[in-house]
Amino acid sequence: MDAHQLIVCRCEEVSLAELLETAEAYQCSARELKLRTRAGMGCCGGRTCRMLVDQVIEQATGHSPSHTIPLGYQPPVRPISFQTLGGRNR
Repeated sequence: MDAHQLIVCRCEEVSLAELLETAEAYQCSARELKLRTRAGMGCCGGRTCRMLVDQVIEQATGHSPSHTIPLGYQPPVRPISFQTLGGRNR
């Protein structure tokens, strides 16, 4: 499969090729790669692609990603009250 077709971040539709090109062009950290490409910023909050983004950084720069400023994980849903869920809004 071509790197342009391989989608790493399904939520933001970021391809492996886009990640590699950005990592190599800017020699960026995992956090910067996330901010530049939006990988890991979709509705899953990076739960499905974080390890792959880290591997891309390691491959492109030769350094293991340091998480001095860790990638944040966001819950995929917003909390609602049981009253709203049950349809009993007053």
